[in-house]
Amino acid sequence: MAGERRKRVGVLIREEISELLLRKVRDPRIGFVSITEVDLSPDLRVARVFYSVLGSESDRSQAAQGLRSAHGFIKRELASRLNLKFMPEILFILDNSMEKGERMERIFRELEQESGNE
Repeated sequence: MAGERRKRVGVLIREEISELLLRKVRDPRIGFVSITEVDLSPDLRVARVFYSVLGSESDRSQAAQGLRSAHGFIKRELASRLNLKFMPEILFILDNSMEKGERMERIFRELEQESGNE
């Protein structure tokens, strides 16, 4: 039961942060940020918010700075939108899983081409 609540609250936080980034935060550094997942601690006090960024390493660095800059605003907005006893501490973490997946796909394609040439 507690696990289900964590999942529901995590999904709600992900949706709300995505909406805030799209509609309220006006920082151009976070233009290509997507919230991929929110992982809440068992006591709902800490929310690890995973995000991905389209673009170069420089774009990822700029996005991280933009998210740090908008952190207070995002937390205040979430507190006003969500009906939670405690507002979790928000930790933004870069999600590299998409890059890893693309790299794996590229390796598989190269292996497939090599095996086709033999």
